[in-house]
Amino acid sequence: MRLFIAVDANELENFFISCQDKLPKHGKFTFPKEFHITLKFLGEVDDDKVEEIKKLLEKVKFEEFTAKTKSVGFFVPSSLRVVFVEVPTPEIFELQKKIDEALLPMFPKEKKFESHVTLARIKFVANNKDYIDKIQRLKIDDEKFQVKDFLLVKSTLMPDGPIYEIISKFSAR
Repeated sequence: MRLFIAVDANELENFFISCQDKLPKHGKFTFPKEFHITLKFLGEVDDDKVEEIKKLLEKVKFEEFTAKTKSVGFFVPSSLRVVFVEVPTPEIFELQKKIDEALLPMFPKEKKFESHVTLARIKFVANNKDYIDKIQRLKIDDEKFQVKDFLLVKSTLMPDGPIYEIISKFSAR
């Protein structure tokens, strides 16, 4: 099964939908219907490894905190594929590092972690440079949401986007 670890950001669903509405629409896109920050992508994992992963994640200790959005951004301008809202809250980076360390016996550390919520996956835009310029000029309000837990999530890929199923929840202590 395809797994990842995430922080649920659906508390700000209306905010993220309003951000999606502000995006220039000259191209072909898919828009997530659920919003989260991926802390670690595990990929394809054998079913018999899930209990071991849960036990390792249960050891991760963290305090509840408030996350704050910042601005709209994107990865790799030369091959624009994802538009997102940055969530540069230091506690998210600390939590991601703890998860990375807890899973080190089974999974390698992330090379580079970017705290973000995906707004759109881009299949095609008519003019990459023009689209990037419009994204860079986009202004959004800063919003806050509470992080009380993180999730182990199963992702099933479908033609109109992935379907997510929560496997386990790990609460702040």
